[in-house]
Formats: sequence, C-alpha cells, structure tokens
Amino acid sequence: MPQVVCEWGLAGIRAWAGQAAVFVIVDVLSFSTSTSVALDLGASVIPFPHGEPEAAAAEAARRGAIAASRDRTLAGWPSLSPASLKTLSPGSRLLLPSPNGSRLSLATGPAATFCACLRNASQVAHAAAAAAGEGVIAVIPAGELWPDGGLRPAVEDWLGAGAVIQALEGPRDAEARLACAAYREAGPGLAGLIRDCRSGQELIHRGFEADLDIALEMGAGRATPRLVDGVYVDVSGHAPTK
Repeated sequence: MPQVVCEWGLAGIRAWAGQAAVFVIVDVLSFSTSTSVALDLGASVIPFPHGEPEAAAAEAARRGAIAASRDRTLAGWPSLSPASLKTLSPGSRLLLPSPNGSRLSLATGPAATFCACLRNASQVAHAAAAAAGEGVIAVIPAGELWPDGGLRPAVEDWLGAGAVIQALEGPRDAEARLACAAYREAGPGLAGLIRDCRSGQELIHRGFEADLDIALEMGAGRATPRLVDGVYVDVSGHAPTK
C-alpha cells in the first residue's frame, strides 16, 4: 500500500518532486470543485496559470476550448464559479485559469496527478491508490495567497485534504495524520467551519454563496479527475450527469 504525505502548495510539490508517484491537488474554493462539476457534466478541463485574459483566450482558441472568465460576476459565461458551469455540454473543453489549482496541477511533472474536493474525495483517493501502488501519494492542499504573494493556509483545503487522506490506507506522515484528524474532528460541523473560515466568508460577502453550497455537496461528485496530457479528464467510467 502507498505511503501518504501532505504538504502545502507549490513548495510542497517541489519538496516531493521526484519522490511522489501521485499528486492530489486540493483547491476546494474553487478550482477543484469547478473541475468536479465540469467533469460530472462530461466536459474536460485544461488548467491554465492565472494570467491576462488575452493569453487565456489565445490558448483556448489554439486548443479548441472555452476560456473561462476571471470575473465570476459575468452572467452567462463560465468562470471559476462552480455555479456558472452547470450548463456545460458533454464533450466541451474548458480552459480554467486559476492562480492556485491550475498552477499547481501544471507543476507536478511526470507524476500521476489527480484533483480532489469534498464532492469526490473518496473516489479520487481510490484512484490515486491504484495509480501509486507501493509509492508515495502526496496530497497537496493549495491554500490561498496573501496580497504579498505569500501562502495563506486555507481551512477548506486542509479539511479537503483530510477527506482524501481519510479514504487512503497506508502509513501517513505527521502532516497527513493531522489533516485527517482535523477532518474527523470537524464531523457534522465541517460545513459550518468552511462557511465561517476566511475563504468561505469572502465568497458569502461577494454574493457567491451558491458556489459555497456546491463545494459542500459532500460525496455528490461522480467524476474522478486525472490529468492526462495536460487536461483533466474523468477516469471513473461513469456516464455524464444529465
């Protein structure tokens, strides 16, 4: 069975580069949740590092994809808002700019890479274990960024990482044990913790509580997002949600 470790953000990926057989990226609010929603509907997701809209549009055109907007308030157009993705069609390709989830997804090198959230933690854990064999699974809570660019550990990603680790067998390092313990301790109060944490409050105050509701749909996701040739595709075998 695999060894399970947990480290934060890009530095965590770099710390385990060349050692981890599998990386699991956890960016609950909202890259991982948006990816889960899109893949449930039969779409695929192209991670794109946060950049200028013109660069995203040009890359989307090159790859035959829809460029998600950085602006969650743009009605009728997909963005990092999970609620904005509900109308995606099966077979569509979504280029999803994100300063955390996308950037981390593209930093894992040759290791198998999955994307997890509270909607799909269990099935992602099982797929990661199958891919890792006896190797190392590095679960990476993305965190957020302070205005100066420094990492801000995020409650929702710590608990999301714990949900993945809870579903994994095998020895765990201290960080993985603590993330799992935090998830277990949260229990039925998990939704309240995430609503009350800094990231949850930011979404509520900006009027995006619907995105928070989707992120808290524990176990509702069917897709298992795996990065294949730079694109997240569903490897679960489930038919798209109608």
